[in-house]
Amino acid sequence: MRIGEDFRDLRLNLTHIALTASVAHWGEIGRLDLRQIMSSQTLNNAPVRPGFWRKAKAYFALTKPRVIELLLIATVPTMILAQRGIPDPWLVIATVLGGALSAGSANSFNCYIDRDIDKIMGRTKSRPLVTGELSAKEAYLFAWALGILSVVWLAVLVNLLAAALSLAAILFYVFVYTLLLKRRTPQNIVWGGAAGAMPVLIGWAAVTGELNAAAWILFLIVFLWTPPHYWPLSLRYKTEYSDAGVPMLPVVRNNKTVGFQIVLYAWALVASTLLLIPIGEMGIIYSATALVMGALFILESHRLNKEAGKGEIKNPMRLFHGSITYLTVLFIAIALDPLFFFNLF
Repeated sequence: MRIGEDFRDLRLNLTHIALTASVAHWGEIGRLDLRQIMSSQTLNNAPVRPGFWRKAKAYFALTKPRVIELLLIATVPTMILAQRGIPDPWLVIATVLGGALSAGSANSFNCYIDRDIDKIMGRTKSRPLVTGELSAKEAYLFAWALGILSVVWLAVLVNLLAAALSLAAILFYVFVYTLLLKRRTPQNIVWGGAAGAMPVLIGWAAVTGELNAAAWILFLIVFLWTPPHYWPLSLRYKTEYSDAGVPMLPVVRNNKTVGFQIVLYAWALVASTLLLIPIGEMGIIYSATALVMGALFILESHRLNKEAGKGEIKNPMRLFHGSITYLTVLFIAIALDPLFFFNLF
C-alpha cells in the first residue's frame, strides 16, 4: 500500500510540474503575441511620410496654379500684340515658364506668410502648410528657389528687362501687398493688383525689349480689373476674412459701399479697354469685343450694386466668375486682332 501511495504522489507531482511548465510556456507565447500586436499597432499609428507624388502635388498646390493660369492668360496675347503676329515659339515658351515660376514664387511666399490665417479660413484650410503636407521650412526654401530660378531663367533665355520685371513683381507682392497692406487696409487688393498686372509687362518686354504706352494700357486694364474681380469673392467669404482679421472692403464697409466701388472700377476698367483702341492701333475684332463685353460687365456690376442697395447680395460669385470670362474673352480678342486685322478707320 505504501508503495502504491508513493507512486500516486510521484505521478501527481509530475502532473503538477507538467501543468506549471505548460502554463508558463503558453503565458510566454501570450506575452510575445501581445508584444507583437502592440508593436504592429504602434507601426500602424506612426505618421506616414507622404510619397513622392503626394509631396510634388503639395508643392504644386503651394504655387496656387489656378491663379497662375489666370495671370498667364494675358501673357501670350500680349506677346502676339507686341509682335503684331506670332512670336518665336521658343520665346513664348521661355516667357510663359519664367512667368509661371515668378508667380509661383510670389504665391508660395504668400502661403508661407499667411499660414496663420489660412488655417482659420475654410476656403484655405486645404492648403499644404495647413494640412501639414509641407513644413514651413520646405515652403520657404521652395519659394526662394522658384524666385531665383525665374529671374535667372528670364535673364538668360529672354532678356534683362523681363527678368527685372519678374523680380519687381515678386518683391511687390511679398513686401508691399502681403506684408504691408493685406492686414492693414481695405485698399489691399487694389494695390495688390499691380503685382497681378506684371505678366503683361513681362510679355511685352520679352518681345520688344521695352515698354511703350500700349504696354502700360494693358497693365492698367489688369490693374483696374482686379478690384471688381476680387471684391465679390470677399463678399462671399466676408465672415471668414473678418474672423482672420483681414480688413477686406466688404468686412469694414457695408454692402452698398462695396457695390458702388465695384461699379466705379467697372466703368474705369471698360474705359481703359477702349483707350487701347487708338493707342494700340486695334482693329474691329478687339474694338467690337471690348464694347460688347464691357457693356455686359458693367450691367452685371450694376446688378450687384442694385442688390447691395436693397441690403442683400444673393449671388456675388456670379460677378466673380463673370469677370474671369470677361478678361479671358478680352485677351483672346487682343490675340486675334493683329492676326486678322481689319482697320477700324
